[in-house]
Amino acid sequence: MRFDPRSLVDVAVLVAREAGSLALTTRETAVADVDTKSTITDVVTAADRAAERLVRERLASLRPGEPVIGEEEGGQAAVEGLTWVVDPIDGTVNYLYGIPHYAVSIAAQVDGESIAGAVHEPVTGRTWTAARGGGAWLDGRKLQVNDVTRLDVSLLGYGFAYRADRRQRQAETWAKLATKVRDIRRAGAASLDLCAVAAGRLDAYAEHALGRWDWAAGALLAREAGAVVKVPGEAPELGEDATFAAAPGIADALYAALVDAGFAKV
Repeated sequence: MRFDPRSLVDVAVLVAREAGSLALTTRETAVADVDTKSTITDVVTAADRAAERLVRERLASLRPGEPVIGEEEGGQAAVEGLTWVVDPIDGTVNYLYGIPHYAVSIAAQVDGESIAGAVHEPVTGRTWTAARGGGAWLDGRKLQVNDVTRLDVSLLGYGFAYRADRRQRQAETWAKLATKVRDIRRAGAASLDLCAVAAGRLDAYAEHALGRWDWAAGALLAREAGAVVKVPGEAPELGEDATFAAAPGIADALYAALVDAGFAKV
């Protein structure tokens, strides 16, 4: 491999923790400066922008010349070489309302595939990490997905798009799934939902319309912990923009149930 995933994880952890500290310490003033993006429910705070600027500056210093894709300032992947993919605050609505479930997500990708990643939770101080071929970890503890084999006793995570019409269709789809599983959870931060699958806190997770920055680090964590993972473009039966992660024992059954429920049509 041209790049050492372990050294890239070290960079991601260092920068994610710095950005997380900024988001945490500036929240009181940052949430007073709020704008919207795709819809009125799709918010961005001053901290989102400031944290991404910090990440870009630190990566430019530590890894000069490598491009960055970020949720707030965009960017394009390199034709060749490594690209950093950054969500400065994943779970901005939670952050806005003072709900402590949000994270800084940073991943290194080569040819669009994640090889290293870190997801840092500013409020708890926890940091989730993964390097391709090196497993998934939470502050030094190796992670493994659940060994569940029955869909009807599985706990699922999900998310909603920002457009109201699409939310309606998604709600109808999840209602069809509700009687086939133990329960369903909506936490509001895709990177942490994928980490939850890796840690066995969820048995599976599925969502549409995620940006690359939403799943780049978390999907690697879930995969390295043993989950069956599909990122946008890899599961056309669920929709071209679907993200899917599940413990192996229920992956096929859940995939089929989502297809039957019309998940691709939302």
